[in-house]
Amino acid sequence: MIETKEQIKSDNLTERLIEAIVNGEYPAGSKISEPELARVFNVSRGPLREAMMRVESLNLVERIPHVGARVVTLSLGKLAEIYAVREALEGMAANLACKHITDSEIATLEELLNRHQSHIEEVDGASYFYQQGDFDFHYLIIKASKNHQLIALLCDQLYHLIRMYRFQSPRSKSRPEKALYEHFAILNAIKARDPELAEMLMRRHIKSSRLLIENELLEE
Repeated sequence: MIETKEQIKSDNLTERLIEAIVNGEYPAGSKISEPELARVFNVSRGPLREAMMRVESLNLVERIPHVGARVVTLSLGKLAEIYAVREALEGMAANLACKHITDSEIATLEELLNRHQSHIEEVDGASYFYQQGDFDFHYLIIKASKNHQLIALLCDQLYHLIRMYRFQSPRSKSRPEKALYEHFAILNAIKARDPELAEMLMRRHIKSSRLLIENELLEE
C-alpha cells in the first residue's frame, strides 16, 4: 500500500514526538498543547492527531479529564510495575533466544558488544544506557526470541516508555562497565544454548537496574 503525504508526515511526527518525550525535551508531567505542537512542527491538525494517538498508545502521553494531554510522570510505582514485567518477559526472551537465535544474530550481538566496549572507553559511559533499536542489546535479544507476542509487548508497547525511564533517570551511581560485563555473560549463556542460565542472568541484570534507578529516584 502506497503511503500518502499525510501518513508520511504523521509517521515522521510520531518519531519526533517520541524522541522529544524520551529525552525530556517535553518534561514528565508537562501539559501538551496540540495547537502549539502544530505550530512548532508546522503540520496540520490531522497528522498531529494521528501522531498523538500513536504516542498515547505507547503510554508516553495520557489524557486527564478537564486537563488535557500531558506527558506521563516518572514514579516509583510505575517503575516497579514496568521492571517487573521486563524481568519476567525479558528473562523469557533470553530463554527462547537460546533455542531460536541464528549464528548470524549471535555474530551481530558480539560485534555490537565489542563496539559498546570501545564506546564506553572513549566517551562518557552514561550514554551507554541511551542505545536504542538495533544498537540496543536488549532489543536484539527480544527479537531473537522469535516470539511475536513478546516482541509486540517489549519492542512496541513498552519499549519507548522503558527508554524514557533509562534516559531520564539520574546516572550518578550508574556503572556502565558492570552492565556491559553482564551483557557479555548473558550472550555467552545464549551462545552455549543454556536457556536456564540465560534467563537467570537476564532477570538478575534487570532487577539490578531497577534497584539502582529506584535508589537514585528516592535520593532526589
